[in-house]
Amino acid sequence: MDNKVKLDISKSKRPDVSEIKVIDEYQKERLFPITGELPLTIYLDKKEIVTLMTLGHYPEALVIGYLRNQGIIQSVSQLKSVHVDWSVNTAAVTTNGLDHTKINNKLKHKVVTSGCGQGTTFGGVMDELKGKKVGKNIIKQSTIYNLLKLLHDKNEIYRKSGAVHGCALCDDKNILDFVEDVGRHNAVDAIAGHMWLNSISGEEKIFYTTGRLTSEMVIKVAQMNISTLLSRSGITEMGLTVAKETNVTLLGRAKGKHFLVYNGKDNISFDAMPEPRPEGAADVWKRR
Repeated sequence: MDNKVKLDISKSKRPDVSEIKVIDEYQKERLFPITGELPLTIYLDKKEIVTLMTLGHYPEALVIGYLRNQGIIQSVSQLKSVHVDWSVNTAAVTTNGLDHTKINNKLKHKVVTSGCGQGTTFGGVMDELKGKKVGKNIIKQSTIYNLLKLLHDKNEIYRKSGAVHGCALCDDKNILDFVEDVGRHNAVDAIAGHMWLNSISGEEKIFYTTGRLTSEMVIKVAQMNISTLLSRSGITEMGLTVAKETNVTLLGRAKGKHFLVYNGKDNISFDAMPEPRPEGAADVWKRR
């Protein structure tokens, strides 16, 4: 992305993906790419205003666009410099004498996550999770397959329009609650509300989502005291970090007889491994 204005700006693009070790449905270890997700705290004239969770592809443009779309700046000419430093995950923005008295009501500390539909966790939530550990729960591979089959028939609106995410609360045999919404965060919050209203414990439960496993999704599941999180999508680096900190078992790319264990491999009982692939058959994970 070119800089066509006279602005002192850094160029600090992050790598798109990295590779981590995962366990597949055959209980075999393999390397698999994981999407980056990093916090980037914006300081406007040395005042902290927000932390954005981002892939880090074009951080300087992201910062400028955020300030513009929030109505904090009206013109690039109001900016003097934008410097992103990934060693401390910060973006230092210096303005040409911006009047902060007019925008103080906009400068409230919060974290804007990469989630769709809602995706906003206000400051302090991640700090409150420090030291939080969910209970250990062993889940059978046969249970995963049974739940995936049941869930396939539940995504009614998605099959019709493709414009929603679905989330489900399950035990080892049944789907206890299922919600579809335009954003996966709305769906998970609705299930959390149902659990609270009906005094349903998160212990020995499994949470399913059609969406990717970002940091906020893992945070919410840990808040609900659910130890296993299952998704048909992938995972971000920060989602994996939070899962390791809270002991949440993460399974992604789950569809049919396939899945990858990103965290908590010792909590999976491999009792229903598929038949070995025929010799010379294409590796399903290299096609995904």
